[in-house]
Amino acid sequence: MQFRPCIDIHNGKVKQIVGGSLKDEGDFAKENFTSVENADYFARYYQKLGIRGGHVILLNKEGSDYFEATKAQALLALSAYPQGLQVGGGIDDRNAAQYLDAGASHVIVTSYVFRDGQIDYDNLEKLRAQVGRERLVLDLSCRKKNGQYYIVTDRWQKYTDIVLDEKALDFFAGYCSEFLIHAVDVEGKANGIEIPLVEMLGGFEQIPVTYAGGVHDYEDIRLLKRVGKGRVHVTIGSALSLFGGTMEIEKIMELLR
Repeated sequence: MQFRPCIDIHNGKVKQIVGGSLKDEGDFAKENFTSVENADYFARYYQKLGIRGGHVILLNKEGSDYFEATKAQALLALSAYPQGLQVGGGIDDRNAAQYLDAGASHVIVTSYVFRDGQIDYDNLEKLRAQVGRERLVLDLSCRKKNGQYYIVTDRWQKYTDIVLDEKALDFFAGYCSEFLIHAVDVEGKANGIEIPLVEMLGGFEQIPVTYAGGVHDYEDIRLLKRVGKGRVHVTIGSALSLFGGTMEIEKIMELLR
């Protein structure tokens, strides 16, 4: 079990937001924290701690007034820590190679492989062929509906018709080397993890899985480690002291050993 840090970028700034609040219209998001530091500051900090596999996420849509500023910040982070960070946010077959060439170890993809709520098999095959399974991470972030977790896309606002269960995990594992899964309903709220989701992910052993959402204290780390059987990696945002919270990365890493 590993700690995977994050660098979320919105409107050209490193931020922590309430995940479900993100809107393309007006480039709006409910903010928990906005940093005065550029993204490369955080990349170098993670590098100094020897942490690999962190996520740089572009939260502005391409074509947004802020997209170029957000992209510039992402490239700063990738250049500061080559091969130490993954990147996601609007990744497709046109731009994946650019981010890999800029220093990303992996690209993280969601909406490109789903269209109108369904899997776009052509895009999934195309991306695997271009990037290579070993450098592709699928973001299968989900929200609960009618007692089941459904994969969501388009800034986590649109439900797909795909239930996130063991069968889905088995299928998508054939196309990527890792999963990133945000529990969107608790993301950015720092009020506890989605235990049923973590339990399911803890039973999956094919490829690494990183969970995000709701971690707000060290007891959550202990709970996640136990419920996830020590197999589920974790990323934490708003609860970190680095982003205005109370949790120290060094203490988290100690608990995960």
